[in-house]
Amino acid sequence: MSFLSLRDVSKFYGSTCAVSAMNLSVEQGEFVSLLGPSGCGKTTTLQMVAGFEPVSSGTITLAGRDITRAKANTRGLGIVFQSYALFPHMTVADNVSFGLEMRKLPRAERQERVRKALSLVHLDAHAQRYPRELSGGQRQRVALARALVIEPPVLLLDEPLSNLDAKLREEMQFELRQIQRKVGTTTVMVTHDQSEAMSVSDRVVVMQAGVVTQVDEPQRVYEHPRTRFISTFVGKANLLDARVREAGERVGVSLGSLRLDVAVDNPADFAPGAVALLSVRPEKLQLLPRGRGRMDGEVQERFFLGSQWLYRLSTDAGDWTVLCPNDGRASLAVGEAAAIDWPDHCMRLLPAEAPMAAGASA
Repeated sequence: MSFLSLRDVSKFYGSTCAVSAMNLSVEQGEFVSLLGPSGCGKTTTLQMVAGFEPVSSGTITLAGRDITRAKANTRGLGIVFQSYALFPHMTVADNVSFGLEMRKLPRAERQERVRKALSLVHLDAHAQRYPRELSGGQRQRVALARALVIEPPVLLLDEPLSNLDAKLREEMQFELRQIQRKVGTTTVMVTHDQSEAMSVSDRVVVMQAGVVTQVDEPQRVYEHPRTRFISTFVGKANLLDARVREAGERVGVSLGSLRLDVAVDNPADFAPGAVALLSVRPEKLQLLPRGRGRMDGEVQERFFLGSQWLYRLSTDAGDWTVLCPNDGRASLAVGEAAAIDWPDHCMRLLPAEAPMAAGASA
């Protein structure tokens, strides 16, 4: 039995469905991220787990106990809000100790647990400071320590890094994951940032319009997206219209004058004569001299990204985006001819109009 389980969980606001028949199983010690754009239902899902929003239908169980209707303060969960929600008039130590005081733990035990929690987030020397005297990253760590000090069965993180600048955000992603691995707390995080979800999670739950569209390990979500939406939301992708010639485990498609055979997971999704989408990630493409690749094109635009060059090439099959490492080789100029090539295993074929999988589970 899973440690945290959502079974056919739905949330309605009047006639509006915010979350539809969600099924999710989270194992003990696992780090799972709910990923999706604003309004997709991920925060609503987290709030239902926390007990801040009532469940319209379905059940939520924790360690075998049905907590669907349990009050938030009886669930014992640790929560880190987007705003951190620290008490400005309390010191760091007092903020971290607050939950323990509410549980009426003896003073000596409170002090020891606060000391360990602050040591875990590297804030031992800041115990007597106030939130206003801390940086954004330090305030985030105080909020994390306050959530962990109560030793919760599940840690819930609601966009915990969104208020940090880009460099600090990247640093905190890895620190957050290191802390979670060290304490082993089951963690569910909400984020709209795909790189954040990819870098820290054991599994990623991609949501769209209140529906789970894919639950997988980060690499599988990126390399094997199930829908057009996932292809473009999780990273960048070239999506080009292709015509199905032959069906089977390897689907034959026509892409302009090019003929390709693409391995697929669900052959039934592709019937001869149907339109499909060929998806190839920009970094999987290689630029070669004209005539030496699968397809010739011309550079229409280029953008310097520091460690990479981003090119847009026009071909007879449409425009392609190509991402190349800035590895010392000469860059291509706008108007220059080039060929595009890619490994067969990097191609994905998607139904042109893939329906969302309502009630997808994992």
